Amino acid sequence: MSEQPARAQAPVPVSALAPAPVPVERLGFEMPPVFATAEEERAHRKERLAAVLRLLGRLGYEDGVGGHVSARDPEFEDCYWVNPFGRAFGALAADDLLLVDGEGRVRQGERRVNQLAFAVHAAVHRARPAVVAVVRTQAPYGRALAALGELIAPVTQEACAFYEDNALLDEYAGAGDAGRIAVALGPYKALVLRNQGLLTVGDSVEAAAWWFIAAERAAQVQLIARAAGKAVLVSHHGALATRERFGSDLAAWVNCQPLLEPVASTS
Repeated sequence: MSEQPARAQAPVPVSALAPAPVPVERLGFEMPPVFATAEEERAHRKERLAAVLRLLGRLGYEDGVGGHVSARDPEFEDCYWVNPFGRAFGALAADDLLLVDGEGRVRQGERRVNQLAFAVHAAVHRARPAVVAVVRTQAPYGRALAALGELIAPVTQEACAFYEDNALLDEYAGAGDAGRIAVALGPYKALVLRNQGLLTVGDSVEAAAWWFIAAERAAQVQLIARAAGKAVLVSHHGALATRERFGSDLAAWVNCQPLLEPVASTS
């Protein structure tokens, strides 16, 4: 009597072999920290400000003694932390930062501040009480866009974060024009300063830094597209919808976190 062939086993569904889904509430997701005291918030803000300066230096957004990032002190009215005059971004630590009041007087620190440059930051901070940080430094594509006197256009999804949320000061603003620059910024997150470059703000140090980096990248793509031909802009409806999804300061804070990882532990 011949043997019967073995019956083929039915394949086990992949779903039966895979691990069970992890509950969403157990998945890690960073959010901006909340502090119990002004001292804790100040220490954290200074650490992040120094890290952002090191990041901007690594990206090449620095030109001689030009360029500043300021952060509002969480306790002292009309006082702001800022990088000292004449120090390289990449070498800065939290202890190197200066506390400067709105009149440009150093309240804490051991070096001078560039008073003309800082006056712009102070004017923006005063005009926008909800703004925590202001970034105004040197980057090539933002300066090229400023030389053309153009706004950031919705040529990519990422650029849509600035759609109807960036302004142009369409005349050269020299020393002593701090108030005019603050007025030109208005309620927006970014300002193109004709013949100078970009200025961005945010409700955290990280948000302001991300908007500067994102604006510089948007300017780069815009200029490349323009050189290659006629760019097709995202529609008004599409640009608004994209901005609503990706244009918040919280989204900017989240986007900045991985960029800060390589520089956050530098002392």
